[in-house]
Amino acid sequence: MALKSLSQPRIRLADKVYDQIIAAIHDGSISPDDRLVQEKLADELGISRTPIREALFRMEQEGILCVAKRGGFVIRIPKAGEIDELYAARAAIEGHAARQLAITNDPEAIKNLRAVITKEEQLKDDSVASYFKANMTIHRAFVQATDNRFLLEFFDNIWGKGTSFALFATIKSQSLATSLGEHMALVDIIESGDGTRAAEAMIAHICDGRELQRAN
Repeated sequence: MALKSLSQPRIRLADKVYDQIIAAIHDGSISPDDRLVQEKLADELGISRTPIREALFRMEQEGILCVAKRGGFVIRIPKAGEIDELYAARAAIEGHAARQLAITNDPEAIKNLRAVITKEEQLKDDSVASYFKANMTIHRAFVQATDNRFLLEFFDNIWGKGTSFALFATIKSQSLATSLGEHMALVDIIESGDGTRAAEAMIAHICDGRELQRAN
């Protein structure tokens, strides 16, 4: 079977457009009210429409964007059922991670988790983007500490979605601050060595986040 060579520069450019749009969603430069139009993006980025079209279609397939009524694309906000599914997936992944960390109870891993939490909770500002980044970094540290690359891949697939930030952005800053301050208590429970209690605590923390989402 003969395979044709791929145009690597074009593929890399489409990936860069994808990454830039995701970053813009995360920092609030692109909001759910904004419409993404190929022609306008091409002018702003100074490139052809082809890599932009590829990036936008990829984001549509991944459920990050949807086609706007007036043309172009907008950020897709998941429905209630999808939100429940997202948090259930998080609970499965991160709850299992907490259980494994408690069972292993590695002092070095515990120390590293506390260091990450201490660093990330020292926010330079109280913007939604800052809360999102800090929360994601902390939760990723829990999963990464398991040394299970598949768990980490699942985590990144969920948290890397532009829709994750769009959902996060609807929660009030005061509630975000409260949620952000609960992570050290999770480490205390993990350090106790009780795997079941650690998993239950992490799942409860994630369910609290789901309830904050429902309240907005």
